[in-house]
Amino acid sequence: MTSSSAASGPPSSAPTVNPRLLLASQLIFNAGFYMVLPFLAIHLRDNLAMAGALVGMVLGIRTFSQQGLFVFGGALSDALGPRRIILLGCLIRTAGFLMLGFSESLSMIVIGACLTGAGSALFSPAVSALLALAGSESEARGGQSRSTLFARLAIWGECGAVMGPVLGALLLDISFQLVSLAGALVFVVMFFVLGRALPAGATTTQTGEAQASWWHVFHNPQFLAFIVIYSTALLSYNQLYLAMPVELERVGADEGALAMMFMLVSALVITLQLPINRLARHVGPAISLPLGFLVYVVGFSAVAWAAPHAPAEGWLKLWPAAAMVSAIAIAQMIVRPVAMDLIPGFAGDKPLGVYYGALASAGGIAVLLGNALAGDLLDGALSPAPEAGLPWWVLASFPLASAFALLILFRLPALSHLRSKSAT
Repeated sequence: MTSSSAASGPPSSAPTVNPRLLLASQLIFNAGFYMVLPFLAIHLRDNLAMAGALVGMVLGIRTFSQQGLFVFGGALSDALGPRRIILLGCLIRTAGFLMLGFSESLSMIVIGACLTGAGSALFSPAVSALLALAGSESEARGGQSRSTLFARLAIWGECGAVMGPVLGALLLDISFQLVSLAGALVFVVMFFVLGRALPAGATTTQTGEAQASWWHVFHNPQFLAFIVIYSTALLSYNQLYLAMPVELERVGADEGALAMMFMLVSALVITLQLPINRLARHVGPAISLPLGFLVYVVGFSAVAWAAPHAPAEGWLKLWPAAAMVSAIAIAQMIVRPVAMDLIPGFAGDKPLGVYYGALASAGGIAVLLGNALAGDLLDGALSPAPEAGLPWWVLASFPLASAFALLILFRLPALSHLRSKSAT
C-alpha cells in the first residue's frame, strides 16, 4: 500500500476539475432526485393501487441497484474516464424517472427503479473520485483539504435534499407525471452542462502510472476490512427511513412529525458539518471514526431505553426520535468526510473510482442484510412493550462492533500513515 503522501495530487498532464463545479452538481443532482423519490411510494400506492409489499419491493430494488452497482460504476469510471460515465449516468437516470412517472405495469416500474439507481451508481463514484483528486491538489497548494471538500459536498447535497421535496410537492398537486418529468429534465440539463464543463482528459488516477485491472481493489486486505467495518454507517443512517417511522408510530405522532425530523437532519448538517469536520480532522481518524460510530450507538440506545415505556405527553413524546435523529446526523457528519478522505491513502497509485464504488457497495449489502433482520424485529417496537427495546439494541450493536473493530484496525502497522493523518 502506498501512503497518501506518495500521491498528493493528480499528474500534471491530467486536468483537475474545479471543486465548485462538483459541489454545484451534487446540489442539483440531489434536488432532482429528491424532487421525485419522496413521492414515489405515494404514487405507487394511491395512483397505481399497489400493495405495501410491492411498494417496499420497488423501493428496495432501487436502493440495491444503486448501492450494489457502485463498485462497477467506479470501475467503469476508471476504465472509460469519469466524464463519459457521469454523462451516461445522467441519461440513465433520466430514462428511469420517465419510466417511473409514465409506466403503469409492475415490470416497467421495476425497470425504471433499477435505471434510477444505476444512474447514480455511475455518476456518484466518479464525482467522489474527481473531488478527491481536486482536494489532493488543493492540499498540495496549501488550500482546502480533501476532508473539508467532502464536508462541503455533504452540505451542498443536503441543500439539494431540502430543495427537491419542496419543488416536488408544488408539482405533485398537478400530477406525479409532471414531477417525474421535471426530475428528468434536471438530469437532461446537467447532461449538457457537464458535457461542456467537464474536461475530456479528466482521470480518476492519482499518478501517471498505468491503470491496473479493476479487481485489484479485492487484493487489498486492509481496505476490504475497512469497508466491511464502515458499512454499518450506511446501515445506521438508513434507519432514518426504516426505523424512525416505527418509533413515531409507537408514540402516536403524525406525518408532520416525520417531516420535522427530516428538517432537523437538514438543519444540523447545514449548520454543523464544517465545525464538526474541523474537529474530526484535528483529532485524526483513529479517534474520530470510532467516536462517530459510538454516537450512532447513543442514538439507538436512547430509543431502546424509551421504547418499553408509555410515551410522554405532548411534544415530549418525540424526544427519543429527536435524540436518535440528531445522533445519526452528527455521527454521519463525523464519519463520512473522514472515511472519504482516507480512500486515496488505501488506493495508493491505483485508480480511485473503484475504491469509492466498493465503499458504497459494501454499505448497500449491509443495508440489504441488516434491514431484513431489523425489519422483522421492528414489528415488535410499534407499541410500548417489554420487548420493544430489543430491535433498537440490535441496531446499536452494529456500530458498536464497528467502533471496536476500527480501534483494532488502526493499530495495524500498515495503516500508520492513515492513523496519524490530521489537520495538524
